[in-house]
Amino acid sequence: MQTIKEEAIRIISNLPDDVSMDDIMYKLYVMDKIKSGQSDIKSGNYLSSDDVRKEIEKW
Repeated sequence: MQTIKEEAIRIISNLPDDVSMDDIMYKLYVMDKIKSGQSDIKSGNYLSSDDVRKEIEKW
């Protein structure tokens, strides 16, 4: 399993050479949120689309 630093280096290395700092930070942010969501799903910490619809309808 890769460390966070190794994963960040891999992600940055795969970006084009002319990438901006904002693009690098955005890519790392998105990847962090995706991994966080995947972890939540594995632990059962999520709502079904039906549950979300019911919550929205309450508003």
